[in-house]
Amino acid sequence: MKYEKWSLGYWLLKQYVRFVDWTIHDKIILSGTDNIPNNKPILIAPNHQNALSDPMAILLHTRFQPVWLARADIFKPGFITLALRFLKIMPVYRMRDGKDQLSKNDKTFADSIKVLENNGALALFPEAAHSAKRQMLSHKKAVPRIVFQAEEKADNNLDIHIVPTGIYYSSYWKFNRSVLVNFGKPILVNDFLDAYHENSSAATLALRDALEKAIEPLTINIKSKEHYECFELIRAIYGKAFAQKAGRQADFVSRFESDQRLVKILDELDNNSPQKAEKICNATKQFDTDVRKHGLRSWLVENPENNFLKLGLNKLLLLITLPVFAFGFLFNAIPFIAIDTIVRKKIKDFAFWSSFSLVLGFTLFPIVYLLELWAVSGWLPLWWHKLLFLALLPFAGKLAFRWYILLLKTIGRGRLFILKTFRKQQWQNLKNKQEQLFDELNKLS
Repeated sequence: MKYEKWSLGYWLLKQYVRFVDWTIHDKIILSGTDNIPNNKPILIAPNHQNALSDPMAILLHTRFQPVWLARADIFKPGFITLALRFLKIMPVYRMRDGKDQLSKNDKTFADSIKVLENNGALALFPEAAHSAKRQMLSHKKAVPRIVFQAEEKADNNLDIHIVPTGIYYSSYWKFNRSVLVNFGKPILVNDFLDAYHENSSAATLALRDALEKAIEPLTINIKSKEHYECFELIRAIYGKAFAQKAGRQADFVSRFESDQRLVKILDELDNNSPQKAEKICNATKQFDTDVRKHGLRSWLVENPENNFLKLGLNKLLLLITLPVFAFGFLFNAIPFIAIDTIVRKKIKDFAFWSSFSLVLGFTLFPIVYLLELWAVSGWLPLWWHKLLFLALLPFAGKLAFRWYILLLKTIGRGRLFILKTFRKQQWQNLKNKQEQLFDELNKLS
């Protein structure tokens, strides 16, 4: 297979998976696409936190058919290797694969040079592993080594642009999540070539550090190890109030930028005053426990105004749209629940949940949809009725999920109404704890 050549089969598969990916997400936002140069060889270098979802976030939403470099041990003989090559994934051999295997990298580098010479795109994760956390791992030397060796073999004529990329998910595995892909200003390999010729080791470290520094502002990076879970909880509970306090808009990108600032403040607190950080973490955890004890979520406690009116409107909307939910649930519940159950029971590392859900989704759902079409075809005499029914199924499924989320929120509002009306002292205690916690957090900024 010639990796540098445009592939029709790859393009067709990409269109289908892109549609499936759209059904999984609420929002897909690309930022900084103007930073991706035209007619230049590029290497896309994203952070890596969510297994297969990360390369999907890149390849589905750019114009390229990027060639990914992956560790060689995933290339098992037979179908897996054929599939990986079709997906434009090339093996990179490491010392742990055996010293005698390293010579096979010559072909990988030769193929990489062909991709770059044709102004194509390589892609590689600088961390060389996913963390399953909003926390960047230390960068390895793979990216600098590959670009320097590629330039060396091409007599320094490639002019490779490294595009630092940050990927942020509202949730790593939940259905109907949102994703933001930030493309940063490219790092020019040419700027490091003179240093590489003088001292290759020092230049490799310099480029590695420059790339790590360029990626960090493009994602959320909670540096604290001890208080990671707590800072994530603070972000979930207090993030909206922090954004409003700073005058931020309510959109997804503005909230991301606000959360970046909040995380930086919390990390600085952990470094400068660990005892205070511990105290705030304890208060946050206790508040979260108290909120959940009443079957609520923090956003209900934070914004209880007009709850009775919103409760009534939600119930009315649920009633009116119940037929839409029934249709979507009836024809989507079996594959959705089956996939969710399989993934949760069989996949131990939840960082892979979204990846396996995606793969199972674009294979299982079409089979189920065709079986359902066959089952109801007797009631659909015209061909365009059948086609319309089939086309409506994924959209109805997504609407049914939104209906379900609205139902959960309505139940929460009902519990809030009961608490405020019949357990006023408990409600007041809970509200006081929330205000005290927010007052302490407000003092940090």
